[in-house]
Parts: sequence; C-alpha cells; structure tokens
Amino acid sequence: MPTAPHPRSTDELFHALRENHRLPYGRTRTVAAEELVDAAERFAEPVPLIHALLELQEAYTYGSDPRKSPVVFARLLALFDEQPEAFDERLRHQLFWRFKWVANALRALPEIPLSSLRQWLTEMRDRYEKEGLGLQPYYGQAYQLAVHVGEDTTLAYELWAGRRRTPHSDCEACEICERALYRIAAGDDERALEVWAPVLAGKESCQEEPARSVSYALLPLLRTGHADRARELHLAGYRACRRNPSMAGEVGRHLEFCALTGNEARGLELLAENRNLFDEVDSPLDQLDFLTGVEVLLSRVEGLGHGELPVAGYAGRAWTVAGLCAEVRGRGEGLAARFDTRNGTKAHSGRRKDRLDRAPLLDALQLALRTRGLDDLAPGDAPVAASVSRTAAAVPEDLPELICRARALEEEGHPDARACWARLRTLVAARDYTHPEDPAVGPYGRLCADLLCDEAYRAAERGDHASAVDLHEEAAGLYEDAGVPDEVVLARACALLAAAEVPGEEGEDEVEVKAAVLADAHAAVVRLQEEAPGLAPYIEGRLLRLRASALGVRLQTTGDQAHAAVVFAEADLLQEFATRHGLTTQVSGAMLLRAGTYALSGDLPAAVAEIDALRDRLASHGPAWHLPRALGLRGRLQLGLRDAAAAHADLAEGLRLAAAWPADAVDASRLHGDLAQACMHLGRPDEALTHLTRSAEADLRDGKRMDAFCTYSNAAQLSLDLGRVEDCIALLDSLLAEPDVKGGELDDRLVAQLRLVRARALHAGDDLKAATAEFVALAAESAGWDDDPGSHAMIAAETAMILGEAGEFDRAGEVAERALAAHALSPRYELVSNCLRELARLRAQRQGPDGLAGALAHLAEAGRVADAARAAGFQPEGRSLETALAYEHGRVHAYVGAYEDALTALEEALALLGEPEPEEGSAGEWAECVRLSGAVEGIYLERPAPALVRLDAAVARLTALGRLEECEPLASLAAQLRDEG
Repeated sequence: MPTAPHPRSTDELFHALRENHRLPYGRTRTVAAEELVDAAERFAEPVPLIHALLELQEAYTYGSDPRKSPVVFARLLALFDEQPEAFDERLRHQLFWRFKWVANALRALPEIPLSSLRQWLTEMRDRYEKEGLGLQPYYGQAYQLAVHVGEDTTLAYELWAGRRRTPHSDCEACEICERALYRIAAGDDERALEVWAPVLAGKESCQEEPARSVSYALLPLLRTGHADRARELHLAGYRACRRNPSMAGEVGRHLEFCALTGNEARGLELLAENRNLFDEVDSPLDQLDFLTGVEVLLSRVEGLGHGELPVAGYAGRAWTVAGLCAEVRGRGEGLAARFDTRNGTKAHSGRRKDRLDRAPLLDALQLALRTRGLDDLAPGDAPVAASVSRTAAAVPEDLPELICRARALEEEGHPDARACWARLRTLVAARDYTHPEDPAVGPYGRLCADLLCDEAYRAAERGDHASAVDLHEEAAGLYEDAGVPDEVVLARACALLAAAEVPGEEGEDEVEVKAAVLADAHAAVVRLQEEAPGLAPYIEGRLLRLRASALGVRLQTTGDQAHAAVVFAEADLLQEFATRHGLTTQVSGAMLLRAGTYALSGDLPAAVAEIDALRDRLASHGPAWHLPRALGLRGRLQLGLRDAAAAHADLAEGLRLAAAWPADAVDASRLHGDLAQACMHLGRPDEALTHLTRSAEADLRDGKRMDAFCTYSNAAQLSLDLGRVEDCIALLDSLLAEPDVKGGELDDRLVAQLRLVRARALHAGDDLKAATAEFVALAAESAGWDDDPGSHAMIAAETAMILGEAGEFDRAGEVAERALAAHALSPRYELVSNCLRELARLRAQRQGPDGLAGALAHLAEAGRVADAARAAGFQPEGRSLETALAYEHGRVHAYVGAYEDALTALEEALALLGEPEPEEGSAGEWAECVRLSGAVEGIYLERPAPALVRLDAAVARLTALGRLEECEPLASLAAQLRDEG
C-alpha cells in the first residue's frame, strides 16, 4: 500500500524527494524511496528518474541493505550509457562517486564470488580512465578489498595512500580512518591515534564519521593509557550510531568496549536499546561485526556467573544471556565461515577469534553517571536486592535457633534481624517446609505474623503506608490466634500510625486534617497501651516510641511551635523508661527525637548539643548502628547553621560508618543527598554530582523509584550545568529506557522533566535536529496540561526559540503564540519576553531586511509583555524587560543595516541601564551595550570620533570599578577604530 499519494507533476516529485531525504535512514525512508521511483517512471523523463534512483540507492546503502544497492546502480549506469546528456555535472559526479558504494556492497555479501568483486573493480578503473578521472579512489577500493580478504596489504596501501586525492576520493575523515586502521593492524596504537587526531577532535567529519573512527579508537585509547578520553568518546560516539542499522558494527564495538572495562551491565542496557539491529541489519558483513561485539559482551557476562539474566535478543522469544550467547555464537561462526570460503582465507574467523579472546583491559572504568552492576539487573519485576555488609552476623543454620535469633535481634532493633527474616521467608516459602515442634519457637502462625510485620516495616520505609496498614492488621490477627497478646498490641499500634501516614485528599485544609489524624493516632496508641497492662518492657518501649513519633510527625507537618512541648514530654517519658529498663535503642531514639524537635523549633544550637550528647552515649553504650544516623542529623544541622565544612565532615563520617552495617540499616540515600548539598556549598560540584547519583541508586535499591528519578533529574541538570553534556544525555537515555518509564507507569510530569533536560542537553551538544524534535514533542504534550499552563508556557517558549534557531520561523511563530496563550493564564513574563526577543534577533540575523517586519512584530509583542509585567509589579532577576527590549531593537536594526535606528535604540538601553556601580552585577551587560553602540557608530556609521569618546569613557569607568575583563573588548574596539582612522 502506498505511504503517500503519488506526485502528479515533476515539481511534486522533487518536493517529495526533498522531504524523504530529510527522514532518518530506515524502513520508512526506503519504502517511500521505492514508491517515488515508481512515480518517476510514469513521467517518461530521465532526470526525475535519475534523482529518484539516486535517493533509493542512498536509502539502501545507509539502511544496511547491500543486496539492492548494486541493482539500483545498474539502472543508473544503463541510463548514463543510453542518455549521458541527462546527467549534468553534479549528477555525473554522484554517479562516479557511487562506484565505491557498489564495491562496498558487494564485499558485504559472501554469496558474491571473489572474482566478481575483482571484476567490478576493473569496471570501475576502466570507467574512470574513460572519463579521465584520477584513479586514487579505485586504488582505495583495491586496498580495502585486500584488507577484507586478508591478503598482504603493503603494496595495496602504498598504491592508494601514495596517490593525490581526487574529487571522487573518499572524504578526508574516511581516509584518515583507513590509514589509522592500517597502523592498528601493524600494532602501532600510538601512531594510529596520531593519524586519527583530526577526526576524533571533530575537525573532519561526514555521514559516518567521527562515529566510525571513535568505535575503532576506543580500545587503542585504553591500551595507551587514555581511559578518560576513551570514556568521553564512548558517550558521544555511541549516541551517534545507536539503533542505526548501517552502523551496527560500530554499536558492536561499543558493546565490546563495555565488556572489556567492567561495564557489563551498561553493555546489556545498550544491547536492549539496539535490539532492532538483530532483525533490521541486512548486510551480512555488518551482522558479523555486530554479532561478534554482542558475543564478546554476553560471553563476559556468562563467565561472571550471570548466564540466566534476561536479555534483549531476536524477536519472537524470551532470551537469557546464556541462550542468546549460544545463538549469536552459532550465527557469527556461520557468517565468518561463509566469508572465509568466498575469500579463500581464514581472515574473518581469525579476526573474530582475536576479539573473543581479548581479556578485559580495565577492571572498572566508570562510563556513566548511573553506575550499575550485574547484580542490579534483577529478572522481571523482582526488586533489586540491597547490598549487605561484610560484617553482618552469620545467619544460623538450625531452624529453631534462626527463629529465636531473628526475634531477639528484632527486639533489640538490630539491623541484622533483616537477614534472618529474609532467610526465614525463603525457607517458609519452600514446598517442603516443616515447622519445628519447639515451645521456644511457638506455632507456625506466629512466625507468619513475624514475617508480615517485617514486610510491613519495609513497606512503610518505602512510603507504601497503605500496604503497611494491611500487613500489620493481618499480623495482629495471626498473633491473636497464636496467643501472643503483647505482639497483638504492638502490631495494632503500628497499623494505627501507618494509617495516619496514608496520604489523604489534597485540599486547603490538608495540613489540619493530617494533624488531626496524627493526634487521633497518638490517642489511640495511648489507649491501647493503657488497656493492656503487664506488657513486656521492649513492647512498652516500642509503644512509647510510636506515641512520640506520631506527635513528632504532627509537629513536622504543621510547623506549629505549640505542638513542640508535647513532643518533648513524650520523648522524655520514652528516655526515662528506656534508661530504667536498659533499652539502649530506645534511649537513642528518644534523644534523636529531642534533637529533631529542637531543630523543628528553630533552636539549632540546642539540637547540636543534644546530638553531641547522643554521640558520646552511642560511643560508650551503643547501639553502634545509630551513629551514622546521628552524624547524618548533625550534618544537616550544620548545614542549617551554614557551616558546610563541618556538615561535610559529619556526613562523610556517617557514610563511612554506615558501610559497616547492612544497607537498609542506614538511610544512605539521605546521607549522599545531604553530602551533595554540602559539596555545592563548598564549591565542589563534581563531588556533589557523584553523591546525587549514589543517592538515587540507594533509593532504587530501596524501591523508592519516584525519589530516585527526582534525584537523577537533579543530577542530570547539574551535569548539564557543569558542561558534562554527554554524561547528562547518557544518564537520561538510561532512565528513559526503564520499563516503567516506557510503559507509562512513572509520573508523566516527572518523565517530561527528564525529557526537557535531555532536550536542553542535546541542544547544548549541538544536536539541533534531535533537540528540536524533542522540544516539539514536549510542547505538544504539555499543551494538554490544563492544570499547569505555566509549564507549557515555559516549554513552548523554549521550543519556539529552538525552531527559530533551526530557521523554521513560521512554526516558531505558531508555537510562540501558544506560549503567549498559556502565559496569559499563568504569567511567565521573563521567559516569554526572552523568547520573543530571541525570535526577533534570529529573524533579523538570518533573513536581513526581509525579516525586519517579522522581527519588529515579535519585539512589539515583547513590548506588550513588558508593559503587563510592569503593571503587575513583576521584578525580573536581571536587567529590566524594557532595557532588554531596547537592546534587542538595537541589534535587530543593526542586523538589517538600519544603523541610525540601531544606535538610537542602544542609547535608550544604556540610559535605562544607567552607569554600573561597584556593588551591581550589570557591568557586563552595560559594557556589551557600549561595545555594540561603538561598533555601530564608529564602523558602520563611519563616525569614529564620538564612538571613541564613548568607548574611552566606558573603559575609564570600568577600570575604576576594577572590571578589567569587561574592559578588554572595549579597548580592543577603540584600538581598531584608531588604527583604521
């Protein structure tokens, strides 16, 4: 079925060809190109058909379909032989350029005899000689065939590399890659990297470069000790080739790089992103290259003991690492054998074996901000297991001993109880489980209740309070059946507090409602305790802790200082009781609660004093596992006291001590998050970025996915702010590929925020096409956010500017109108003004006088926005909107050659800015306005004398203020005017 109506004229055909040429390579573009060839044949004119055939051959070539490319070229060559006059100079150049495409396609097909490959090169040489073209491209293809076959390449290389380039030679970047690969084959990594330098630096590029060179250069960079450069190029280079069937070999080499640098988990993540390549790559040579890289990765993962991990592979079935590795091995061996049979050598099998036999080059190289190990890739929907401490106590093997040990540790509040409960949960779930007949252990129902309570505590920790309520209530019923009344009381009390934490409906009185619910929960726990005399001390202590916690959460919720006294009273009651009964864990809990209450009351010094007393007590009496928590709170208090250095010291020590305990014993996410904040205050943003990502990883391990993604979003924004664009994009690509994100299960606004940061990063990384596509999609989606028009205004404004930068001014204007409409509902004065001024500047700069009317229309709208902002009392963060508008009028008129109008506008902007003062931050803007005024007046209006007066006065003013950096461009312009005068 046709994908679009057939063109009815040659003009429509050429328009359709141009539109198709803009599409990415792949099935859609190829099918459309095939249809356009059918349409071109109907016009019975050679030129439209030539253009259509050229487009189709390109689609086949870069869509990794080498079998069809030579067929299309044969038609083009026949047309040239029959009607050479139909080929103008450009079409003739294209035709002879593409002899190389056919040679590459034939090499990629093992069913084509070697004699046919040599025959084609002879045809190429004869045709070039007949046309009077230089033979360097022919010798380049002869060299590449020698490499492919595995012959001695010395002579072939000299015959090619020693010749002068011609207009039909491969581009400079491609030839540099071939020269570098020649050095690699000779074992000279250093020389190869020297040859590659211009391409790896981005000075030479083409359709395939530098992505192709980058993929080959990764391992030489590692072997020569340039790991950081390899990491940098991997991030940028992988993004340029991912999911592209014509660059499947490059993707395979990136997978191999991951496998050889301790990044097997990232390798599997990238493999999943490129699962389309298993079915969309029609080139056998590209298949072999890709599958060898895949096998290197899978063999490494299987060798590390993770052969049963699920992995993305060929469509139609579920794969494990081991299963896919066996499948890939068989296919790879078969392809290599076919090429070797055709070529009469063992070259391809030998190269494949060399890659598979490589040992890892580094134990670990952090490639991405999001560090994941194979243990983190849990099958299916299973939660990621939290890492446990090396010092955790051994779990008893004897079942009755294990049950008793778990309960004793639970009474103590010891973190090792979790390991015991986890082991018991596994044992109880087994079909052959037999409950011990031991009075010390009690009935089976009691153990089930114990396990439910442990599960409830975990649910509450990850914020699932509703599940915690159900689990505690179910446990209470089982405890009652088992005849354990103390535990019934405790379970019901825990259910009460969990129920109070369940989020209610949002509304104006949300805080008051929650405060009342917490007060009711406190009262209910008090009644439970009063109605159950003779409770065990540890149960009494737990109940007192619950009571105090309910009131503490109420204080935190309301911020009402009138609620603080009762929290102190409950904390004192708990501390006195716990001290009397030797409940060290509850003594520590009471002191932590007191410190927190002081902090909530605004008395940070008293809170620090309480924590210091607790720290001393913990050092002498324990429990030791509370020390990281105490230091974490002390660090946060120091942040509140604006002592970032002390905060960093406390938090770092807390994190160090936390490593001695199971991961779920300490809130490592909070420690890392607070350390990130301390690092930012200390001017150490890179260290802060590390802590942000580790905070997010800890939340993921604990099942707190929303918290994790919010933290990752902050990390992505910080990495972008630091100029680490590729790190930012790689992190966001990884997050957006998560199953719950792709499945629409994660909050859509959070996902949109991640995509927005990614779009900004793509723009910062000069990938304007990808950035534009993402911005346009986000603008369309956010248009439906009726509850948040302000965010739509922001996204639409940014989108309009990106479209303007891409030269699509009509679309930019339409999106800007949508931004204005949303702005009318939820004002975003500065953002919308910036958008309109930028569109005006871009129109004038790109279109010159033809764009002046459109530019002035944008500025007029920006003027109305400025008027509305002034009427509303809006204060922008930097210069006034009126000043910015006057400056932009100056630039716009300067771009279109209206220099008198430009100077008038710039002088208005200077008047609005006023002369810079010592304490103001406007010196840079003022200096730039003076510089542009001086350039317009002195150069374009040819009035250097007044321009010099302006510039010299500004230099003197800035010098007096000590703003020497801002002086430099003004002094340079003044010197230029004097030299020219």
